[in-house]
Amino acid sequence: MIKDTNLKKALEWFGVITAIFYSMLVASNTGFEVLGFALLFISALAIGLWALLCKHYGILLLQFFYASAGLIGVVRWL
Repeated sequence: MIKDTNLKKALEWFGVITAIFYSMLVASNTGFEVLGFALLFISALAIGLWALLCKHYGILLLQFFYASAGLIGVVRWL
């Protein structure tokens, strides 16, 4: 079984890395915006779960809105 602290670190850093790729894809305006918004949604889920496990409820609320923005972005770009 994965240690709780390892899971938390993995979720945190996976969320951060996917958010970095999301922002670069959207900012580059190279036609990969749908992929970027999908990564935003995935990032928000990972960081949201991390925030829940760590009891960071403000960040959890913020991730809800980021996930919503990711879904809206995917739908609007399709």
